[in-house]
Amino acid sequence: MQTRSVLSNLLGLSLCRMRDGLQYKFWVYILSSRTGTLYTAITGFFTRRIHQHKYDSIEGFTKKYQCHRLVYYESHQELEVAIGRDKQIKREKKIALIEKMNPRWQDLAENWGREMRFRGQSLSRTP
Repeated sequence: MQTRSVLSNLLGLSLCRMRDGLQYKFWVYILSSRTGTLYTAITGFFTRRIHQHKYDSIEGFTKKYQCHRLVYYESHQELEVAIGRDKQIKREKKIALIEKMNPRWQDLAENWGREMRFRGQSLSRTP
């Protein structure tokens, strides 16, 4: 199908569902600024892309408007589905969608890369 190759070339992504022997996913996400500006996008490299947004390592909307807080995300196996969902989210009421998944608007990526602790767990390191 010609549409598939155009989409994959446009986004620089392969429609292959495997990468490095692992199942590949496409992510649709929403970032927020402290003032409430929202940014919706799609990526095939979720953690790397969120890190780029958080540390302003790419020029554009999120750097200009300081959209650093990951407030919503979902994953999809198929690129076409993810693109369709991204377009749908851009047209629908984003605030209701965010509040359903994340009512406190917490940064869902705030603790990425840090050791997780559970309530009642000792602060001492376990071997």
